[in-house]
This record gives sequence, structure tokens and C-alpha cells, in this order.
Amino acid sequence: MRTTTLGGSAVPVSALALGCAALGNLFQPVTDEAAHATVEAAWTAGIRTFDTAPHYGLGLSERRLGAALRDRPRDSYTLSSKVGRLLVPDPQCGAHDDLANGFAVPATHRRVWDFSADGVLRSLEASLERLGLDRIDIVLLHDPDDHADQALREAYPALERLRAEGVIGAIGVGMNQSALPARFLRETDIDTVLLAGRYTLLEQDSLTELLPEAAARGRSVIIGGVFNSGLLTAPRPGATYDYAPAPRPVLDRALRLRAVCERHGVPLRAAALRFPFGHRAVAGVLTGARSPHEVRDTVEQLRRPIPAALWDELRAEGLLNPDTPVPAATPIGEAMPSKEPS
Repeated sequence: MRTTTLGGSAVPVSALALGCAALGNLFQPVTDEAAHATVEAAWTAGIRTFDTAPHYGLGLSERRLGAALRDRPRDSYTLSSKVGRLLVPDPQCGAHDDLANGFAVPATHRRVWDFSADGVLRSLEASLERLGLDRIDIVLLHDPDDHADQALREAYPALERLRAEGVIGAIGVGMNQSALPARFLRETDIDTVLLAGRYTLLEQDSLTELLPEAAARGRSVIIGGVFNSGLLTAPRPGATYDYAPAPRPVLDRALRLRAVCERHGVPLRAAALRFPFGHRAVAGVLTGARSPHEVRDTVEQLRRPIPAALWDELRAEGLLNPDTPVPAATPIGEAMPSKEPS
């Protein structure tokens, strides 16, 4: 699988990255064996970038990912984790579960927002201990929506110092909105943005500011949430969008997208996976998986040939703006230049 150097850094990322929230029992339990097998399947498929966070299962995702990668040569993969939430022991000691936060684990800890310099250092130290690895390559400020000033004033400078010292390789911000990451691009020297759910076949508002800003500054964007919480895998009444039932107009748009894809013999999820690669600022796509089957299916869909006529029809149907960049038909294993509209 092809790799790209991230932003202004020397950190490589594979075109497809494995998001490891599911390894933290996102919504439902995953066994240790299934978690390990999922990472193994990703490795076999050529995936070499893995993303986790303390938030995912109160550290369970980090522990499982570290265990699965521990015997791999450390320079053969790229590891991403996040800061901004400290895990503090809960005096109730897991008397209740963490499903209110989306994870089927005992609530042994509570999350405390902390974008201070000290909080960043403490978070990284705890993550390294859970991972059992010697370094984290990419550190992302995780959801600083309500903490923007502290993240810019305290957390980012702390990470910048660690990058200058060679302790970490790249800095970024991970969010599901585009306005604040665009501000980080303008006001800091971050290498990357992990943008979840905001540059997909359903919505491209980030073409207005975030993606042009990243491209102009030579920075990279990794796109997560390409299926918009599952709606672009199987659109139907009751399907989720942003982790809630999809509003009817959004569902109708997804059904129209699927109809166009079917006319060209392409699964909707394959088109959704490939779409972000049309923009020159996009370095890769990050998807989650909770089983080897899901990993293999994602890789298979990403490698499907997609005819240019499909993108042309989406434009003709008003489902993509005429000036939206779309990917060339080059296989994922090769460089994929954008097909810019003439």
C-alpha cells in the first residue's frame, strides 16, 4: 500500500489507516483475540498507520494496540494517539459501565479535559505506559472544540517543543468540524488534521476553507468518518448519521448516491472510500474495524476500479459540485493524482 509523508514532517502514513476505537469496545465488546486478529489482518493487508486514543475504552484500545504491535519492528509502522483527556481513577471503581460515553467497558476511570502543557505531558506518559512502546509518532489534540484557547496557548507549544526535540514526529488536531482545524493551520505549524465525517460524499463544506488552507501550506489532512457513521455503507430508514438516526433529507441524498453507484456497478462504500483521495491535501483515509473480515472488506473496496463516468454522473445529478475534485482511477497501490475539473 502506498505511503505519503505527512505535511512538513518525515513521518510516513499509509493510504489507509486503521482507526482503533473499536478495539476499545466501541458500542459493544470485542474480545482480546478479535482485537489482535483485526490488527494482524490490517498488517497483512499492507496497512502501516494505526490511530488510537486514551478516550477509546478508557485506555483499552491503547493497551490492545500496543500488545498487537509490540513484536513488530518499531520503524516499520506509524502510531498515532491523542491528548486532551486525562484518565483519572473513579472512586466507584467500575461499579457502572462507560456506555454513556460509547464504550462497553467498566467505568474504572473518568475523563478530565486538560489541554495544559502539564496535562499534555502527563497524557503522553500514560499513553506510552499503556501502549508498552517507546514512542508515539503522531500526537493529535483531541476534540479541543470548547478548549481552543488553552489548546493553542498551552498544549500546542508543549507539543511543538517535543517535536523540536525529536520526541514525537508530527503534531496535529483531530476533530469532527472544519472551522477550528482551519484556525490551527493558520495560527500554528501543525503537520496534519484528522478530520472526521466532514469531507465525504455527503458533505464537502471543508472545501471552502480547511482543505484549501492545508494545501496552500503544504500540510496533510487524514479523512476519517468516510461512511458518515454508517449511512454510506447501507442507507435505509433508521441508518445512523453522526451517531443518530439520519434526517430524511440526508437519507434521501444517500439513497440517490447509492443509486448512481449501482448504475455503474460500484458499491456505495467503495466510492465513499475513494472519494477523499481526489483532493491533493488528503494524505490518507482512516477507517475503523472490529474484525479481520471488516479490514479485508475495506481494503477490497478501496482497490475497486471506479469509472470516471460515475463521478461525472454524480456531478450531473447535483450530488457533487462541478468543481469538486475527484480521484483518478489509479489503483490504491500507486500514486493517485487528482482529476481536477477543466
